Amino acid sequence: MKIIISNSSSVPIYEQIKQEIINQIITGELREDEALPSIRSLAKDIRISVMTIKKAYDELEREGYIVTRQGKGSFIASKNLELIREQLQREIEEYMIRIIELSAKCNISKKEIVDLFQFMMEGEGK
Repeated sequence: MKIIISNSSSVPIYEQIKQEIINQIITGELREDEALPSIRSLAKDIRISVMTIKKAYDELEREGYIVTRQGKGSFIASKNLELIREQLQREIEEYMIRIIELSAKCNISKKEIVDLFQFMMEGEGK
């Protein structure tokens, strides 16, 4: 499992780890019932504190993304992919509301926002 951490990010490291794992679940890189690396193993691989990895795993388990089986480790939970996408869609909507608020403050038209969005999507290859 590949996890990329940015030390210069304002996002806490445990949150970055959590989001990387969630993204890998969504994209299918991590599949239902697949074992995750042990906390110690992942901490050693990415050179992060065991406690930081534990916090990320604990949150993932609390949110239903992974399950821990005593003596066996942590595994990807069977979770409805539609539920995950719904959660992400709500997050996108929150960003869009913020964009609308900012564009209103700056007197930027809907057309300008749509044009900017299309331009940026083309740049991302989407």
